[in-house]
Amino acid sequence: MKRIHLLIALTVMLTTATTAFGQKKEPVQKREKFEFTFDLPAYVEQLKQELTYPLSWENSGIKSFKKWQKKARQKVFDCMLTPPKAAAAFDMQVVAEEQREGYRALRIAFNQNAYSRIEALVLVPDGEGPFPAVNLLHDHGAHLYIGKEKMIRPFGVEQAVIDDADAWAKNLYGSQYVGDYLARHGYVCFSADAPMWGERGREEGVDRSKYDIIAGNMMMLGRDLCGFMHYDDITATEFLATLPWVDPQRIGCMGCSMGAYRAWMLSAMSDRIKAGASICWMVTADVQMSVEDGKREYGGFANCLPGLRQWLDYPDIASLAAPKPMLFINGTKDHLFPVRGVKKAFEQMHQTWRRLGADDRLKTELWEVPHSCGVEIQKYMLDFFNQNL
Repeated sequence: MKRIHLLIALTVMLTTATTAFGQKKEPVQKREKFEFTFDLPAYVEQLKQELTYPLSWENSGIKSFKKWQKKARQKVFDCMLTPPKAAAAFDMQVVAEEQREGYRALRIAFNQNAYSRIEALVLVPDGEGPFPAVNLLHDHGAHLYIGKEKMIRPFGVEQAVIDDADAWAKNLYGSQYVGDYLARHGYVCFSADAPMWGERGREEGVDRSKYDIIAGNMMMLGRDLCGFMHYDDITATEFLATLPWVDPQRIGCMGCSMGAYRAWMLSAMSDRIKAGASICWMVTADVQMSVEDGKREYGGFANCLPGLRQWLDYPDIASLAAPKPMLFINGTKDHLFPVRGVKKAFEQMHQTWRRLGADDRLKTELWEVPHSCGVEIQKYMLDFFNQNL
């Protein structure tokens, strides 16, 4: 009997040890009946058929673009829920500065809203201003350790941040920091962390699985984390317009991946933006949430405004930016966005720009690239900004 008890104890110990060292995992508990599969409801196709987008310009029955834009923008703001309380003043301070080849790099602090005083990176070209400016909106990448440092080469921080940023630039941006590239060509460049990224992350450290829990807790407080990100992008652009080196009439924005989503959202919701570039984020919701295409939303609450899809599809919202110049590039090798959904979204946007007699201001292109923003795309984007800012 003692031998049997000893064998049982050893078995339990070995099972625990192998699980702890990742060599063996407990089997997933599964029921014979279920209602969700592939991270989607089993009735996803039925739900998609009910998405009629009554507030798209075509379906709304509103003839005037300006009247439609006003009404549709308000619906987007409604779905972003209550905004953060505004700060009494931006109260900008320069925290650190270094001279680079042809431009200065600044670390600044300012009041993003009444709750958050944050740091941002700013690049200022040498010479007489004011200069055109670009708000650089960083990506998601399921990598929350850095945010603004993905777009502008960091300095004055721990070496681990610099090493991580260099690796990220190599992976997604062809080893070229977008901000530093644009600054060398005469643009003031600004980048700040979105909530949950970089210096706006968790005290306990990076854990992607906690993002959705935190977003849920924000909703319990009557706020939306994705909405806060968009409100911050709008406010940061208004702050950018106050900087002494910036021509407030020549401000653009750009981003890749989640940054691209943020770029067309910001372009759609802010008249301060005069031109926007969106690299690798555009699709229609029916294709994005598709078992047939093997696709669903990967960003979680980073792209979740409550109830908005009941009113507007992604290209409908992007069309709120019309008739300003906009650049959209997606990759034919991009595993996140099926080409058929991208083409469909592009055509919907072109219908809006055409109705306004401004189709030449909307550039939509498919490049034979994966989910990335390499040096050739950056050069093309620079040409776009040179023509429009």
